[in-house]
Amino acid sequence: MSINIVVAMAGLEVHHSSHQQFEPMSTSCKADEIFSTPSYSHLADREFLVTEESTNHNGSTELLRKGFMEYGCQHYRRRCRIRAPCCNEIFDCRHCHNEAMNNINVDQKLRHDIPRHEVNQVICSLCGTEQKVQQVCVNCGVCMGEYFCESCKLFDDDTSKKQYHCDGCGICRIGGCDNFFHCNKCRCCYSMLLKNSHPCVEGAMHHDCPVCCEVIHYNFPVAERKIN
Repeated sequence: MSINIVVAMAGLEVHHSSHQQFEPMSTSCKADEIFSTPSYSHLADREFLVTEESTNHNGSTELLRKGFMEYGCQHYRRRCRIRAPCCNEIFDCRHCHNEAMNNINVDQKLRHDIPRHEVNQVICSLCGTEQKVQQVCVNCGVCMGEYFCESCKLFDDDTSKKQYHCDGCGICRIGGCDNFFHCNKCRCCYSMLLKNSHPCVEGAMHHDCPVCCEVIHYNFPVAERKIN
């Protein structure tokens, strides 16, 4: 965003240019990060600009939050749907896709999971515009997910989960990044309570559980929490 302002004072023109860029990468969609009031040395000028900017700011905030927590599925509250790159079908989320395409009624040869990191098209739930993966709709301007991770293609309006992306694990997790640490040897995240006491084993959580036969890396409830 570029804001150019010219203030005439005693025949003197003061030019101010403020540039800001919004980069939606594993963050919450906050209007404060997109529209901020520029700092000026003259109080009178600043008061005028604050009033003008506040009008735009409030309007933009209202637009960004339109439909907040009103859309989504049983897995996520979000304001967009995804187009699966594997079968070109539209689903509310990757879990909805996997449940539908691995259903017992689906031909076994056609069953498959979505390659989630390959998702590159989303459909805005409010205006129906299909577009590249991004946090704010290019057509109606709503924030399609209060939490957004470009790497995981994850959108979620329910930020009470305290989502965060772990580069070491390569996925997003819940519980707050301050409450977990990533062990490079075990190659997974553990609770901070286990930081100096967990048994460190190479790739410890990248094996199948002997009980449920699922990969522990995605399903271990105590050491780590997973959302996508």
